[in-house]
Amino acid sequence: MKHSTTKELLVLAYPMVISQGAFAAMIFTDRFFMSMVSPTHMAASLGGGVASYFCMSLFIGVLSYTNALVAQYFGSKELHKCTRVVSHGLLLTACFVPVLLALGFIVDDLFLFMGHEETMAALESKYFLILIWGASFSLAKTCIASYFSGIGQTRVVMIADTLGVALNIPLSYVLIFGVGFVPELGIEGAAYGTIVSTIFSLAIFFGFYLDPHHRRRFQVNASLVFDIGILRRFVRLGFPSGIEMFLNVAAFNLFLLMCKSDGVVDAASAAIVVNWDIVAFVPMIGLNVAIISLVGRFIGANNLTNLREVMRAGFVMGIGYSSVLAVLFLLLREPLVQIFVAPGPHADGLMGLGPFMMIGLATYVLADAIILISGGVLRGAGDTQWLMWASVFMHWLMLLVQYLVIKVWALGPEASWVVFVAMILATGLVYLWRLAGPKWRTPEAFARVMSEQA
Repeated sequence: MKHSTTKELLVLAYPMVISQGAFAAMIFTDRFFMSMVSPTHMAASLGGGVASYFCMSLFIGVLSYTNALVAQYFGSKELHKCTRVVSHGLLLTACFVPVLLALGFIVDDLFLFMGHEETMAALESKYFLILIWGASFSLAKTCIASYFSGIGQTRVVMIADTLGVALNIPLSYVLIFGVGFVPELGIEGAAYGTIVSTIFSLAIFFGFYLDPHHRRRFQVNASLVFDIGILRRFVRLGFPSGIEMFLNVAAFNLFLLMCKSDGVVDAASAAIVVNWDIVAFVPMIGLNVAIISLVGRFIGANNLTNLREVMRAGFVMGIGYSSVLAVLFLLLREPLVQIFVAPGPHADGLMGLGPFMMIGLATYVLADAIILISGGVLRGAGDTQWLMWASVFMHWLMLLVQYLVIKVWALGPEASWVVFVAMILATGLVYLWRLAGPKWRTPEAFARVMSEQA
């Protein structure tokens, strides 16, 4: 049983790790291309990218819960309800898009309000608005990708995502720098490249979704019906996940905006370290997604004996991966920063602050693993309300302290970074405390999760 569960998690996780790794490579490459233009462009791509994700985060959080809902129905052998979850997710997407566009125009004014230099703010705005206008494709992709994760077909996600990245990297290079008859579009080219590759991946997903064998097995043709029970579960379980993601990203975004108001060196140093953070964090999201899917499936099947083994296997994989990266980030911190530093007036400042921040990154990557693994188990088990309250509290407490450190006491970027690292370490401990407790794994709690009543 132990070997079987570990192997099943590996089979689910490795395509998702590759998929998320490809996504990390895409972001990393885009930022590297921006660093070839200037530190200001690299910092602007971080600011505009984080701001666009902030606007989408509520809706992504709701739609990504498609994974757990589908896994639970899959485990209970209600296959026809799996595709109904997709239909309702796409219906929610259509409702979310107008709200998202309105929110985007409000957030666009924040770049100058937070004291960014006019040149940087203009670049951030261009990048941000293009991504927002293409957000409907990203939301639809989140829903359909989460569906395939939920039914255990993570190889489909890997194929669609890696092919999308394979298109994005050369396309972005051409659009950013201009090649042949294609004009040089700079930061706008990076945004357009992201949207085109997203549409390409989405088309691949729907190709698999509409495959005749898949359509027959999951009754895709009969899925376009309104099911109030599924919608209730989306609202009751998915919206806490969305609110959690939205408020956490808001806190992180405001933290980055405060950092960037101190100048190009602070902003570019943060962008460099966040790039390497993505290398560690984003592939771990693949393991998180696999854990959510497997835990949801066991709960849907009322098979609770394997949960402990899922947790054990997840921690072994996550801690092992993060430990290797922590050592590399610590020992190679200066060369890793140097990759993004071009000769110029800001080079010395970047090489002074960047390696210090890399030490913090090496410190908290293990806590990130704990957060993603614990959070994956709890989310798959439907403990989304506790996750929302705990995570939001930790992030906004950090933001309050950051405001005092950066704006009131002016203690400098080093002190601010120490506060950020401390928040991640503390969050990891809080998640472990919840995971070790009994409240989320009682038969009554699981029965409430599977209920289609309000």
